[in-house]
Amino acid sequence: MKSPLQFFNTDSKILDLMKKGDEEALVMLYESNRRMVQSYVARNNGTDEDAEDLLQEAVVVIWERVHAGTFEYSAKLSTFIYATVQNMWRRRLARSKRETPTEFLTVNDPEDPISFLDDLVESELSKQIAAALVKLGEPCKTLLLLFYWEECSMEEIAKKMKFANAETAKSKKYQCKKAMEEILVGMGI
Repeated sequence: MKSPLQFFNTDSKILDLMKKGDEEALVMLYESNRRMVQSYVARNNGTDEDAEDLLQEAVVVIWERVHAGTFEYSAKLSTFIYATVQNMWRRRLARSKRETPTEFLTVNDPEDPISFLDDLVESELSKQIAAALVKLGEPCKTLLLLFYWEECSMEEIAKKMKFANAETAKSKKYQCKKAMEEILVGMGI
């Protein structure tokens, strides 16, 4: 975890607590993402119990990755939680469609090859996107991080990056996004 934590104050605190083994980080992460996960699962035909299970699993994934030293801080923790929950819920739905009544349901198999493969692909994609951001350079890198990861408004971005106004920031974001897309295409992503 060598990324600077300058953008995410709450995330920085949670990750610091996790590194120290303080389980209060789990509670903070769980509580701050509960409503978002419940909303997502409810919109996709799930129950509150499903949402609770998925959120617990996602929080444990972060905890384990932080302690194993494999967690790469490239987006807000809520973004990571949301993407992890989406992937787990889609896998659950796909499994339930494939199962017949005579099959036994295996829950939370830690050696699930699909889960391992998904994690590997997600990790590799994160590394490629981070490399593309480095190639993109400043000010585009900062602008895109502010917009997509910190979810800043164009007004906030204009102020932080000292652009004339929000329209200038919007125009620059468009140019940076196009440049990023070209780099990703060149990398085969």
